[in-house]
Amino acid sequence: MVRGIGDLAMSHAMNYKGYSGRVEFDPRDSIFVGRVLGIADSITFHGDTVASLTEAFHEAVDHYLADCASTGRDPHKPASGKLMLRIRPEVHAAVSIAAQAAGKSINQWADEVLEQAAHV
Repeated sequence: MVRGIGDLAMSHAMNYKGYSGRVEFDPRDSIFVGRVLGIADSITFHGDTVASLTEAFHEAVDHYLADCASTGRDPHKPASGKLMLRIRPEVHAAVSIAAQAAGKSINQWADEVLEQAAHV
């Protein structure tokens, strides 16, 4: 399936080497501008076509990883796999019951539910 700029603009996200980028349209310059999400460092990229935007995103992530390697620092990972939540007690109880009913731990159940909700 061939994706056009409109398809990319609708999803607003790109993925490469475990990093995600959010894309928005800049009407002033008539380009798409992106930012890598989930890390403390600021990594941006831009392009006026899907191909140039994708290439710029890949180059930005590759440059970031190369810079980290050359300076001897660990690149920030998009996520550690640990998620701390504070939820209402009644929601916690309902989650516990739903997990038990599915024959799973709360962690297993939540992982599946969050994966589906995040469309991973």
